[in-house]
Amino acid sequence: MIPETISSLLHQCSKTKSFRRGFSLHAVVLKTGLQSDVFICNHVVNMYAKCGKVDQARQLFDEMSERNLVSWSAMISGYDQGGDHTLALELFSRIRLVPNDYVFGSAISACAGLRSVVRGQQIHAQSLKFGYAYISFVSNSLISMYMKCGCCDDALSAYEEVSEPNSVSFNALIGGFVENKQPDKGFELFKLMHRQGHMPDCFTFAGLLEICNNSNDLNMGMVLHCYTIKLKLDSTLFVGNLIMMMYSKFNLVGDAEKVFRLIEEKDVISWNTLIAACSHCADHENGLRVFKEMSNDYSVSPDDFTYASVLAASAGLASILHGKQIHAQLIRARLNQDVGVGNALVNMYAKCGFIGYSNKVFNKMLHHNLVSWNTIIAGYGNHGLGRMAIKSFEQMITVGMKPDSVTFVGLLMACNHAGLVEEGELYFNSMEETYGIPSNIEHFSCLIDLMGRAGKLQEAEEYMKRFPYGMDPVVLGSLLSACRLHGDVVIGERLAKQLLKLQPVSTSPYVLLSNLYASDAMWVDVAEARKMLKGSGMKKEPGCSMVAVKGTFEKFTVGDCSHSRIEDIKYMLKILGRAAVDVSSTDIWMYI
Repeated sequence: MIPETISSLLHQCSKTKSFRRGFSLHAVVLKTGLQSDVFICNHVVNMYAKCGKVDQARQLFDEMSERNLVSWSAMISGYDQGGDHTLALELFSRIRLVPNDYVFGSAISACAGLRSVVRGQQIHAQSLKFGYAYISFVSNSLISMYMKCGCCDDALSAYEEVSEPNSVSFNALIGGFVENKQPDKGFELFKLMHRQGHMPDCFTFAGLLEICNNSNDLNMGMVLHCYTIKLKLDSTLFVGNLIMMMYSKFNLVGDAEKVFRLIEEKDVISWNTLIAACSHCADHENGLRVFKEMSNDYSVSPDDFTYASVLAASAGLASILHGKQIHAQLIRARLNQDVGVGNALVNMYAKCGFIGYSNKVFNKMLHHNLVSWNTIIAGYGNHGLGRMAIKSFEQMITVGMKPDSVTFVGLLMACNHAGLVEEGELYFNSMEETYGIPSNIEHFSCLIDLMGRAGKLQEAEEYMKRFPYGMDPVVLGSLLSACRLHGDVVIGERLAKQLLKLQPVSTSPYVLLSNLYASDAMWVDVAEARKMLKGSGMKKEPGCSMVAVKGTFEKFTVGDCSHSRIEDIKYMLKILGRAAVDVSSTDIWMYI
């Protein structure tokens, strides 16, 4: 095999990251005695580096009897792309040849990876000295490095020195301004890019769509979507996935799905993005439908993110049927379970009412992270197993896991549902004192609700006076509900007046006050509360129920007669009503 053929094949292996073929070609190089050819060896070093085998690349690099600039470039680039930025710079410092633009670009990229602006400035000075700073590959690396180090002005200076900026230059600036939270400057550069005749590509839109997500600017996002359609980029994988994410951020799952259907070659990320969009918009049934389509119609293999998303959808619907099916699929397909998937399983079983299964999955997990402990604690809390939640919290502390704000929300909720008043107060007070975690409105709401349910209404009022969020509508409403439960009209009236002063956005304060008066037979006041509700112009949100029928979910809302089979439903209700009357009559005659 001639050297030119081997070089060509090794180059192809580098491009496609075909390690096994490249490894076989290295064997051919050794067998044919070509290991002393620096040109061939450079290709082998580059192949190992591009395939992620940096240690093998370095071993061969050190064994080379002769090295040229390409040898150093391949090795430094390999370290940089593999994330070994320190080793890349250490090797750069040892080079005794005058670096070229590729070597400078890789070394500057390594500085960006380390966020080392001082070292980056030193290499920038070297590139100026040797005349490479104005070459696009180096200048674009400088722009990215300064942006990642938060030096936006230096990045702009580097850009202004470029004689012929290209789309990569603009993309680096736009993406940098997004990272540094200066979206307006990002859009200004996009306009400048357009004026100068540079064609935006998928990376340009990645930065711009991120700005729309961060600034909640749907109109701009739709304008950019139209622009991608004009450039025929909307059907490409990368841009299509980004547009789906943008629409899901604004709860427009229908628009996200339209974009999904137009993507020509969907990958698992596309499917995951749509399923996650459905979950984000609480359209869990649609998420499960998409998962079924992905697995059955397109034969795309789900990954850990897919399973975590569809398990979350099952939890959102409290559908143990779907949850168990997905768990069974996991057992068959994935022996090594990701901790995120394990957490999703624990959450799904807990939300579906099977806390025993949730506990079994948790105990079988090889590794637990903070989310794992938070999930099982919240699960126990929702099932009223306060002592079990406290036990899990103590185990968590024993294994050295540091709790966070979410941990205490679950723990206080567990104490609340189990009526553990003293323990709840103890954990609330220990948050900042012992663990350095400041309490927020969620923790305070749990504490007030706990004390209210236990009848400690005056103590709860005292807490409300001591904390800045004591006048929060949620907190006031929680304690007002407790006043109704315990029949304390005096405190209840006082809380209701404070709550109504805050201009409530729901009917809850009026309904709670009316029910409080009714519990004490104060009918005149009940009528007054109802009159206030009517005068507010607000209406109580109708309740709804969901019923699983042959794997699909039917939603029934109070007063809604728009169901396609409403006449059949009414007919069946009449039959059930007559049957109930007949049963009642039979029961009466049995006792006469």
